[in-house]
Amino acid sequence: QVQLVESGGGLVQAGGSLRLSCAASGRTVSAYTMGWFRQAPGKEREFVAAIRWSGGSAYGADSVKGRFTISRDNAKNTVYLQMNSLKPEDTAVYYCAARLGATSTAAAEYRYWGQGTQVTVSS
Repeated sequence: QVQLVESGGGLVQAGGSLRLSCAASGRTVSAYTMGWFRQAPGKEREFVAAIRWSGGSAYGADSVKGRFTISRDNAKNTVYLQMNSLKPEDTAVYYCAARLGATSTAAAEYRYWGQGTQVTVSS
């Protein structure tokens, strides 16, 4: 079992920045790939970025490339999502998720999920 707790969401003006955190606890978190997803009202959950604890590989969805950066602190069992140059269309609930194995863009392949944190970007 893996528990995930997100934090760092809030209200920000367009062009601003936020850093989301996801604290992981439970069994062998180092074995898990961690992902960030987001879901806006009335829309499907969308992949944002993913990173492996051990291999360090990371990538982001096309809509956020160049603006968002995923990183991790293994000592703290925490994954971060640095979001810069935020746009109103980035408004969504952001979720942290974990899965065993390689990075994946498919939400269905992630077994564990956090409760989500709201990000609102005003124009």
